[in-house]
Amino acid sequence: MSTSEAGELGRFLSVADAAQILDVDSATIIGLIGTGELPALRVGDNGPWRIERTQLEFWIDFRLEEARRSALWQQGEFADVTDFSNVTALGPRRLLP
Repeated sequence: MSTSEAGELGRFLSVADAAQILDVDSATIIGLIGTGELPALRVGDNGPWRIERTQLEFWIDFRLEEARRSALWQQGEFADVTDFSNVTALGPRRLLP
């Protein structure tokens, strides 16, 4: 999504907007909302769903990272455990005081 498109859409996206961004149908987005995988809020008791743009971007980033890790795991019989954790080959990462 370009910066100009993001500005035009505003903070919240409709189900149709999110579906268009992900190139899926609206039922897929409703399903993700229904399972709680994609956080959303309903406007009114039975009003339309709205998805915060930053939540959709976070969900996309999470799924991309999940796919990256899965590909690394499938890549070799003995994947390097440091690719899946917060540990370097020299030991755990520590913050300096």
